[in-house]
Amino acid sequence: MKLSFRPYPLQLRHTFTVSICSRSSTPDVLVELEHDGVVGYGEASMPPYLGESIESVCTFLQQVDLTPFADPMQTEEILSYIDHLASGNCAAKAAVDIALHDLQGKLLGRPLYDLWELSADFQLPTTYTIGIDTAEVVKQKVREVEGRFRRLKIKVGVPGDHELVQAIRTVTDLPLTVDANQGWTDPKKALDEIEWLASQGCIMVEQPLPKQQLREHAWLTARSPLPIVADESAQRLADVQRIADCFSGINIKLMKCTGLHEARQMIQEAKRLGLKIMLGCMTETSCAVSAVAQLASQADFADLDGNLLISNDPFEGMQIVDGYIRLNSHPGIGIRKIKN
Repeated sequence: MKLSFRPYPLQLRHTFTVSICSRSSTPDVLVELEHDGVVGYGEASMPPYLGESIESVCTFLQQVDLTPFADPMQTEEILSYIDHLASGNCAAKAAVDIALHDLQGKLLGRPLYDLWELSADFQLPTTYTIGIDTAEVVKQKVREVEGRFRRLKIKVGVPGDHELVQAIRTVTDLPLTVDANQGWTDPKKALDEIEWLASQGCIMVEQPLPKQQLREHAWLTARSPLPIVADESAQRLADVQRIADCFSGINIKLMKCTGLHEARQMIQEAKRLGLKIMLGCMTETSCAVSAVAQLASQADFADLDGNLLISNDPFEGMQIVDGYIRLNSHPGIGIRKIKN
């Protein structure tokens, strides 16, 4: 197998603001894994809080030597080697994992969901994310996607949250999911906010408190009228059992957990522990979004809109039809390259 990669910064359609930062682009590295003339695609997307960069991803990928692996179907062996090559580097590892799974599906001529005996016949809506902004800009963003989605996701955790929600409510009555990105610190005040949000048609809250505040999250989850889903607190498989008593569910993202192989293990463990499953993404191309969408039949919530937030997507893949995730029958992760 031959691995190649190149930086590909993602340009956002709108400046994206959450409680801890704003940005107009996201660093990204595209990966290709070739075997016998067949190419699998992957990517590493690096929002600031992950602590990775184009330089760190490229440095990691330069160390990857797949020559000892003659058979691309040696999933456990290959990905164990990748994971133990260096600590951290989760997005870089995810890029190789995604490319490997895409390659495997293409070599076998089957989509991943089919290889995993999962269904493509399910009804799961994805949210569309509205970043923190002025009331007028927020209303404009909502109007731009009118009729295309069944749920919206809003970022909160800064002064003016109520004004943002009220602005949205002047232009739509769609159900809302809420992501505080660790923006609240007092669990009692967070509970007050969540109770108010529930009265405004919100249906779920992600990561209301800082990730290390597990005891406070447990207190909040026990009293919240809405499910509380871990994002920053749930990075990899080892975290699932550790936080199971503190949250209602976990948000699984490939860039956090090193890719599809571990994402499937996280789903199995979360279901065993009675946790809800959310599939999420960073700002990514259709490559990584289509990859995680292969698992969508297993999820309770989905936030798979990262490719829709960028203006330079080089792939086409999973589609959103009438607000619902729709998989195709293309082999691998279900993408086609449309531009260099």
